[in-house]
Order: sequence, then C-alpha cells, then structure tokens
Amino acid sequence: MLKAVNTPETDADPRPHAVVIGSGFGGMAAAVRLGARGYRVSVLEKLDAPGGRAYVFKENGYVFDAGPTIITAPFLLEELWTLAGKRFEDDIEMAEMHPFYGIRFDDGSVFHCSRDPEAMRAEVAKFSPEDVAGYERFMEKSRQIFEIGFEQLGHIPFHKLTDMAKIAPDLLRFSGHRSVHALVSRYVRNEKVRIALSFHPLLIGGNPFSASSIYCLISYLEREWGVHFIMGGTGKLIEGLAGLVEHQGGQVRCNAEVEEITVKDGRATGVRLTDGEQVTADIVVSNAEVGHTYKRLLSGAKRRRWSDGNVDRARYSMSLFVWYFGTKRRYEDVDHHTILLGPRYKGLLDDIFKHKRLAEDFSLYLHRPTATDPSLAPDGCEAFYVLSPVPNLDADVDWQAQAEPYRKAIEKRLEETLLPGLSDSLDVSRVMTPIDFRDRLNSERGAAFGLEPVLTQSAWFRAHNKSEDVKGLYLVGAGTHPGAGVPGVLSSARVLDSIVPDARVAVERADG
Repeated sequence: MLKAVNTPETDADPRPHAVVIGSGFGGMAAAVRLGARGYRVSVLEKLDAPGGRAYVFKENGYVFDAGPTIITAPFLLEELWTLAGKRFEDDIEMAEMHPFYGIRFDDGSVFHCSRDPEAMRAEVAKFSPEDVAGYERFMEKSRQIFEIGFEQLGHIPFHKLTDMAKIAPDLLRFSGHRSVHALVSRYVRNEKVRIALSFHPLLIGGNPFSASSIYCLISYLEREWGVHFIMGGTGKLIEGLAGLVEHQGGQVRCNAEVEEITVKDGRATGVRLTDGEQVTADIVVSNAEVGHTYKRLLSGAKRRRWSDGNVDRARYSMSLFVWYFGTKRRYEDVDHHTILLGPRYKGLLDDIFKHKRLAEDFSLYLHRPTATDPSLAPDGCEAFYVLSPVPNLDADVDWQAQAEPYRKAIEKRLEETLLPGLSDSLDVSRVMTPIDFRDRLNSERGAAFGLEPVLTQSAWFRAHNKSEDVKGLYLVGAGTHPGAGVPGVLSSARVLDSIVPDARVAVERADG
C-alpha cells in the first residue's frame, strides 16, 4: 500500500495552488484533472494512507479492500491516465468478471448476472419463461435512460435551476418519479427476476423501492462496459492515481486532517489542519462527505443553502456492517461475487431505510477476491469481505455491544450456506460498523454513501459540485452530483472541467 510522504507546501512552484480534501476516488480524480489544467495540487488525507473508502487493510499476508470491489465504466479511469500523459494498462491490470455475480435466493436458487445477452435471457427463462420478452423491453428502456442519464448528463453540472428544467421532459419520459423496482415491475412479473433487475441501487446506498428509476441505467452500464476486478485489489488504483498526482508535480499528504476550510469575504482561501498548520490555496475541492464539509469544515462560514438545519434535514443513505476475514482453507466452488439474500426482501429494506432498526435477518454481499487473484492471501488461504446493509446511526443501535453478536450471526449464516467449516478455518478477522464510517471516514450519521439517491436529492436537488455558499469551493464524491458508486464519483470530478476556472483565471480571481 502506498504511504505518501508528508512534504511541506512548495512555495517555489509558481503554479496556482489547489487543495483537495480527501484522497478517495473523487479527490484523486479531481487532483489529476486539476493538475492537467495547470494547478499545483496538494491532496490532504486524514488517514495514514490514501484511499478514503478505498483504503486497504493488510494483515498476516492478507489484503483486504476496505470499500469498492468492482469497476465499471473503466474509460473514466483510462481518461485520467491519459490526462497525466501515461497509459492505464502500463500500471493497472484488470480482469473482466464472467459472470458479474450470482444472486442466491433464500431457497438456494441462483440468478447469474452477466454481460452476455443470451446468457441473461436464459437466466430469466430459468425463473420465468414468460418474462423473457419483458426483460428485453426493460433492457431497451435501460439503454435509453443510460444514454441520457449517464452519457449525456453524468458529467454536466447542475448548479442552476434551469439545468433541471431542461431535463424535466426526460425525467417524465423515463418515469423518473417511479422507483427502480416499480419500473422493473412494469416489464417482468416474477418477483425473483424483479429483484435481480432492481437491486442495483443498494450498490450506491439506495433503496430499490424509493430510488428514482433513473438508476435503472446501471443495468445497461454493466452490459456496455462489463464488471471488472483490479488485480492486486482496488487499492492498486489508488496507488496508481497517487503516482499520477506526483508525476504532475502535486503531492499527497497523509496524516493531514483538515479542521476547517478558511474563508475570507465569502471566498475559500485554503484550509487549517488539526495540528494548526495553515495551507493557503487559490481553490479548494472537498472530497469529504457533504454533511461534514458544510457542518464541520465550514462551521463558522455564512451559509444559506447548506445551513446546519438543511444538513440535518437531508436524507442519508443506509450504512454498512463489513466483516473482513481470511480462512486457512480454500473454497473453490464459491464465486468471486455472491449476493446472498435472506428470507425477506422488501421487509428488510423497510427496516433499514424506513424503520431504522437492526433486523435479526440480513442479506449479504460476499466478495472472494482470491477466486481471481490468489496473491491476496497466503498460499492455500482465502481473503473474504462480506457486507450487510444496516441502518445508519439514526437507528438506536449500540454497535459496541452489537458488533460481535452480529458478526457471529453472519458467520453462522455463511457456514450454513456457502462456507462450510468456516468457524474452524478462520485465520484473521476485523469488522467495520457505522461508527467507523462516522469516526474514521467523517461520514454524517455513519452513512456509507452520503446522501440517499432519491429523486428529491438528484441532479439540481443534490449537493452541487460548485458550492452555493462559498466562492472558490468545489465538491466531489458520493454525496454530490451525479451520485455514489465509482462511476458516479469519478464523474463528479469530471464535472469540474466545466466549472473550475483554468489556472490563470483562478489566480486573477484570487488576486482580485
């Protein structure tokens, strides 16, 4: 894992200075794009290594990606390497997943999702032959939404209300007021097929029964570019991105937690670190979570759109309970990605998103990266990552007391279904709870994905990439437009190309 060296601000460099708060995918992508446009960039990271949610844990020869485990729309990454004058394939090796993942229902039946249209038709027919034609119509609708929502609008800023007015006809045409599950249900009748085609909002912190049907575009996005795994783990991308920043003459400073964004006359002037150090800047880009940026880092600044009250009234995504573990044996018959559903689907989601309570049952996402890259664990061993969607910290859950019983319940469920003998083969183990998302990652309410992706918090209604309250401040990351997930976060940095002035103009504005 890369551990960037903390170096002092380089006064000798004449380029205008951009400070980026946070070294997640959004922050690193923003840094590369700003570097390509003539800025000297300093990325400031609270943790001891870059990555944010894409941090890497290492223990006794095991390598665990803390956050994202799959890559879609890889062209967004390739573009960053090109901007830095490098070739993506020289630094990064990708493996395409066939199939993407298996959705294992509580009765043991499995729906395998893939990029192959014929294989997908066969999977639908396996569960419901009469739904094959409806599936084809749904995929055509997904393609249409993808072309508008992702290809045309995914990198376009929405900081003016007129921007929202322009897309209103498309929202109506694509039934954006409906939920993902509701739109899928218009095309297929079998409930298992409906689940297989509508679960995707959970990957970005949303409830399939309330997330806007715009997110149906994910189905076609996966078909268009596939689902990929990064050999060596997703952390290799963070290492590569940090290398690009340094290649451009920027720096990534770790153990550098920002306490405050400094503001003078309504304009961001830099940041103050928790150790008291002042870092001046011509522009500031925050990859910190939206609520943390406005409520904590700008606590003393005048704010209207993102006042403390508005931050508190926003809807936040669910959180996650994540268990990272290694086994002293191999499980060769387990897929690289498995979605293990429990006995309830909608009821469980209601508990998580509406009732804010920790249910006794759960649905799980099991990641077995050593299925593709055995080097991530010692010889003859496996590295695993299993996550369970749970309510954010609005729920009355004592995670210090509940973490181990909940982990044990997950262990029991895995042992009964996919990983026999798990208890006896455990080698290493660590967990992450909503408290870690709050305290380690500075996420408001311990939400794992920032703002919840509902229609009233999308496009113009989502946090703008150009701050409405502070000049010279820009935002990227999961809680900003266009949304969570690696493609959305990378696209949020892409938006900056349209709204951040070039380096020369930034200096003139700062001087003026």
